[in-house]
Amino acid sequence: MQTNTMNSTPSAPRKQRHVGRVTFWQTAWRSTVRKPGRLIGLFIIVVFVFMAVFGPLIYPKNLPIDPNAIYAAPSLKHPLGTDFEGTDNLALVVQGARYVLSAAALGALFTVVFGTVLGLVSGYFLGKTDAIIMRITDLFLTVPTFPLLVVLATVWNFGSPLAMGFVLGITGWGGLARAVRSQTLSLRERGFIESARSLGLSPWHILFREILPNVGSYIAMNLLLGITGSIYAEVGLFFLGVLPFHVNNWGVMLNLAVFSGGAMQSAQALPYLLSPLVALLLLTLGIVLFLDAVDEMFNPRLKEV
Repeated sequence: MQTNTMNSTPSAPRKQRHVGRVTFWQTAWRSTVRKPGRLIGLFIIVVFVFMAVFGPLIYPKNLPIDPNAIYAAPSLKHPLGTDFEGTDNLALVVQGARYVLSAAALGALFTVVFGTVLGLVSGYFLGKTDAIIMRITDLFLTVPTFPLLVVLATVWNFGSPLAMGFVLGITGWGGLARAVRSQTLSLRERGFIESARSLGLSPWHILFREILPNVGSYIAMNLLLGITGSIYAEVGLFFLGVLPFHVNNWGVMLNLAVFSGGAMQSAQALPYLLSPLVALLLLTLGIVLFLDAVDEMFNPRLKEV
């Protein structure tokens, strides 16, 4: 076997890696279609991603306003009705999806990056490094996240998805960092980590090539959960009116519906209030349903026989 490996052609490793990728995606697809709920969740996520990417092309930024159709009921022309200016509610939901999803995805990504790196470093190096990182983590975990976001939004009107995602990331990484640290503490004493040290591999190689793949399931789950948390955080900030209203966002729709559109007093205005709420609930439902499939992809012990 050793002779065959040494005499193999240079293309053999590439072929093996290709087969590995195909096997992973086949496994991912099988775990998704195993239960109908997972497939429904994936379908909902794909619909919203498609809406965020291509929605503004289908519904241009200059939305048509029909003064004669103020608070029109849902119909074929206006599937979700209209707002207090006669603007189509579906167009507003579609345009808001791009900002909501992009800011939430960036927020979850920053959270995962900060929490994972700091948790790995803290749990592996220990000593003063661990003490400093954990004291900073305790500080962020002590301060309530959403009130902190309100204060930051008041001081710094971060309106772009990148700025929003960065702020969501730096305020929400504490819990993930502690969880990754605890898993790193248990993994650093395992036999394969001791073997890696004896081979002279660098700590960074051990962290990101040996330990990180073993916490991949937890990180993937937190990425999806972080998206839902980021969505509700950013929508809440816009609903409270602490961020500029020139940004298309479902939170702006909720704010205008409640405080300016009279949606709480008039039944005619309810479609304007319910449109972003239904979008939020559907997107959350899709992510929650798909979480089960993600957990099974990375955790073979959960796979059904």
